[in-house]
Parts: sequence; structure tokens; C-alpha cells
Amino acid sequence: MEIAEKRLNETLLENRKENNMSNQNEKKKENDDELEAKKYKDEKIEKESQVTLDENNNNHRIHLITIIGEIEGHENAGNQSKVTKYELLLPQLASIEDSNEVDGVLLLLNTMGGDVEAGLAIAEMIASLSKPTVSLVLGGSHSIGVPIAVSTNYSFIVPTGTMVVHPVRMNGMVIGVPQTFNYFREVQNRITSFVCSHCKIAKERYEELMMETEVLTKDVGSVLEGKEAVKEGIICEIGGISQAVAKLHELIYKDKAQN
Repeated sequence: MEIAEKRLNETLLENRKENNMSNQNEKKKENDDELEAKKYKDEKIEKESQVTLDENNNNHRIHLITIIGEIEGHENAGNQSKVTKYELLLPQLASIEDSNEVDGVLLLLNTMGGDVEAGLAIAEMIASLSKPTVSLVLGGSHSIGVPIAVSTNYSFIVPTGTMVVHPVRMNGMVIGVPQTFNYFREVQNRITSFVCSHCKIAKERYEELMMETEVLTKDVGSVLEGKEAVKEGIICEIGGISQAVAKLHELIYKDKAQN
């Protein structure tokens, strides 16, 4: 009896050890998976300035995109410049539109502007997304950054944020013939039409701000700080990241209710 009982105890002890070992292995695997996921997120932030926010109580998956530095067009901006590459951003926006894993898009802007065609392409792409979108202007959203800032369903700007509104400019050699100036006018009209159709400012007022001569010393245009951008009707509201995220959750709830 004693021998049988001893063997039973030994068997139970071995089973207990095996279970503990199995639990430890499972826990280690979970920790490794978490570390791998975190590493992937960190790499995505570092390489693409993008990340999916999915650890909220609303169970919403928000894709975060940053528009920073210069918006690079058909020519490279140079190794020393921080840039947003439109040829990388456009496919990612298409992927977001097609994905069931993304409920909304949050756009963070701190850009000096850049290539007109590339900026308009990004703005049109964001405006045509069926997912709820919110933008937040941080340091600034200048020049062609203005259409991108207003391309979302709702826009915020921090109190110290600025927006520079000015006429379109061309780099390189410019031929001084009527056709060139007509082309300038057409490009400017495209930008103005897009901005005014995606925010509350009237076209006449936007053109007044654009042609202002008493603000910039060596150029024409206007510099609008946070409250001024809201007052003029370009941006919807003053706010920061908490307000922008809360608004996006609200829009996602409404979108899910309708669909």
C-alpha cells in the first residue's frame, strides 16, 4: 500500500511539474508574441510614421498617419530634409479603404507644404475615404498642407498651431508668356476650389487671405494662428490629441450605426 501510494504521489508531482512547465512555456510564448508585436509597431512608427491604435475601451481600430516636413513630389527633396513621400502614402490609403481591420483614420500634420500635385493627390485620396477621418494640425500646416488639413471629416488645430495661406509658386525656369500665367491660375483655382468645398470659408475670403500684402515681408499671403484659422472657417475646432481621438470615436460610432 505504501509503495503504491508513494508512486501515486510521485506521479502527481511529475504531472504538476509538467503542468507548471507547460504554463511557463505558454506564458513565455505570450510574452514573446507581445514583444514581437510591440517591436513591429515600433518599426512601423520609425519607418512609416504610422501605427494602428487598437488598445482603447471602444474596441475601435484607428490608423494614425503623420504628414511631416516637406511633401515630396516627383523630385527628391534631399537627404537632409524630413519628407512625406506621396508614392508610399497613396497605396497605404488604398489599403486602409479596403481593410476591415481599420475603423477610422487620424491625421497628424506638421508640414511646411511642398509639391502641389502630390499634396492635392493626398488630399483627394483622404477626402474620398469611406472611413471616418479626423485631422489635427500641430506645429503648422502650411501652403499645400492646407488642403490636406481640411480633407478630413473633421479638423482640429492646437492653439499655437499656424497655417500659411499664399498663392501657388513654381520652382525652376518660368517662361513669361500668357500660357504660363494661365496655368498658374488654373492650378491655384484647383487648390482654392478644393479648400473651399471642404471647409466653411468663402472663396472670396480665402482669396483675400491668399493675396494679403501686409503680413509677410517678402511675399503675399496670410499667417493664421489656431483661433484665427477656426474663426475664418478653415478649421472646425481648437483642440489637441484627446479631443481629436474622442471626435474620431464619435464619428466611428455614427458610421457603424448607419451601416
